[in-house]
Amino acid sequence: MIAVISDIHGCVNTLKKLVKEVRKEYPKILLYCVGDLVDRGNFGFNAIEYVISKKIKFVPGNHEFMFYHFMKNPFNDMARNWIYNGYETTLLSYDGHYDKLDKHLKLIEEAPMYFDLDDCFISHAGISIDFKNDIIINGKLDIPSLDKVVKDNLLSENSIVWTRSELVNLGKLQIVGHTRKEEIHFDKKSNALYIDTSAYSGNKLTAVIIDKNKMIDSISEFTDEKDLPY
Repeated sequence: MIAVISDIHGCVNTLKKLVKEVRKEYPKILLYCVGDLVDRGNFGFNAIEYVISKKIKFVPGNHEFMFYHFMKNPFNDMARNWIYNGYETTLLSYDGHYDKLDKHLKLIEEAPMYFDLDDCFISHAGISIDFKNDIIINGKLDIPSLDKVVKDNLLSENSIVWTRSELVNLGKLQIVGHTRKEEIHFDKKSNALYIDTSAYSGNKLTAVIIDKNKMIDSISEFTDEKDLPY
């Protein structure tokens, strides 16, 4: 049994409240996150620090990749996209903390693109149905083929951090963020659970409790106004 937290987007005060509530109900549960720790909300730096301190495992989202590439290679396409995707709050949150920047960038670089667990499959945006014939071999998910698809298509619009297309049914519950919903949404055809409840827009941050490829509970916290830049 695990808990998976939706896209944080710098909403660290909301995150702290949510983790407290999850721990109250499930004291020893392992915590995961579908990425997008930074941008748009006020506290990107603090969100990463909190994730580190609480040992929350995460997959990188498109916002982590834009942030990383901007700092490492500001002239590539991924880096340029950051300018149009809520970068200002992240830069401001690092004011006085640039000594931690390299550590955070290394954390993003080393984060796994997905978690293939007994309880579910976790990634940021999901595995597009466009790749079904490449990764489903003899009716089962082939991990070496998946790894190749993820690596070769990272910058494409249907990549594991960008896709908004229909997702392929992997034969287990797929947990994703990225595509905002007002409430948790389950797509039966793809066996995918969309959990990004748009904390940064003032809605809420959500954690789902997953056991043996089923959601058995969910816990949400409405966004703390201090996290919002407006």
